[in-house]
Amino acid sequence: MMIKKIEGIITKEQNYSESSKILKIFTKDFGLVSVISKGCKKPKSPLHEGSNTLIYGVFDLSYKEDGLSTLIGIDIKNSFKNIRMDYKDLAKKMYAFTIVDITMQVLPDKEIDDNEKKEIYDILISTLNKINDNINPRVLLSIVMLKYLNFLGVLPNLDSCAFCGSNYNIITMDARSFGFVCSECYTNEKMVNEKSLKLLRMLYYVDIDKIKQLDVGEELEDIEEFIDNYYEEHTGIYFNIKKKITTLKKMEGVL
Repeated sequence: MMIKKIEGIITKEQNYSESSKILKIFTKDFGLVSVISKGCKKPKSPLHEGSNTLIYGVFDLSYKEDGLSTLIGIDIKNSFKNIRMDYKDLAKKMYAFTIVDITMQVLPDKEIDDNEKKEIYDILISTLNKINDNINPRVLLSIVMLKYLNFLGVLPNLDSCAFCGSNYNIITMDARSFGFVCSECYTNEKMVNEKSLKLLRMLYYVDIDKIKQLDVGEELEDIEEFIDNYYEEHTGIYFNIKKKITTLKKMEGVL
């Protein structure tokens, strides 16, 4: 084994013995890495603070490529305390953990290469930073889910009609039809207003790092319904996250 400094974020923790944990770390350069943090549950351990889910930093590892690496030290860059410790806004924490959960389900896809994993990593870190800065986590969840469709190979057509390719007279969007539908190709798809169409496209193309605020109206419900249906129709991970998202909406009084 060799000693390596690896940037990453802890996405899962599991107790191992009375004093240790097994950590799953999503790293920028090595994908998902499994790590044992020995003695970290002891309050005086130097690994105690940094061996928790959502800790982002540089990890000193006794690295084993095809097995369990060992955590030696941590340089914490961000502990996302505003997410983890805000007990007055539990929804914020639940949205963050739901986004992490979706990320972990997207990553194992065999078609995703190393460069795409780095893109997913950047999306995740940027999104958690924005949630930590009190940007609307509900809207951020929709942004992430839209962007991840690209890596799953089922990106909807948000630039033209999914049937004929026309850029004119786009009147609605439909999950089964893979995106936008124009007036010429429309059959009996559910109609949405023009603002919802513009918002969907904007959320997909937005640079998360540049977001300062997210003031979204009732059109968000159309967006969420589209994404919800799209994941159900075209991905294999939908049912693993639907319950969490439904719980979040109930907490916010949306359902």
